[in-house]
Amino acid sequence: MVTVKQAASDFLASKRIAVTGVSRNPEGHGSNAVYQRLRARGYQVFAINPNADEVEGDRCYHDLRSVPRGVDAVLIGTRPETAEATMRECASLGIRYVWMHRAVGAGSVSDAATEYGRQHGIRVIDGGCPLMFDPAADVGHKAMRFMLTRTGKVPRQV
Repeated sequence: MVTVKQAASDFLASKRIAVTGVSRNPEGHGSNAVYQRLRARGYQVFAINPNADEVEGDRCYHDLRSVPRGVDAVLIGTRPETAEATMRECASLGIRYVWMHRAVGAGSVSDAATEYGRQHGIRVIDGGCPLMFDPAADVGHKAMRFMLTRTGKVPRQV
């Protein structure tokens, strides 16, 4: 096991990141916030939504397989019920880093997806948000990380 800080650093060292659950209506969607921030910080980000061809003014892909030249990491920002199918797709594509987003509530975390990913050699972060860690962080997200780590919503180790 490694600390979540090291796992986050490894995830954010990836330059081609897919974000699932990016919505055509961005207000209040965590996936859109992550997508926007990573794009603004110079990452190559790819929106994934099976029901959209465009989001945030960018092309949207229906699944991970459709992204030209693939991705290095995936943020799962969908309901937990769909996380395991996404994790299986990540495993089949050889993606090594997956983050299941969660701030409050269940977020996108699925125990079955976590277990499946780890059994298939994927570094899985099961909670929290990439925006809580540098170089993507801001003060508000860092404060949120502090509080959510205390309540177990952000894991200490992965």
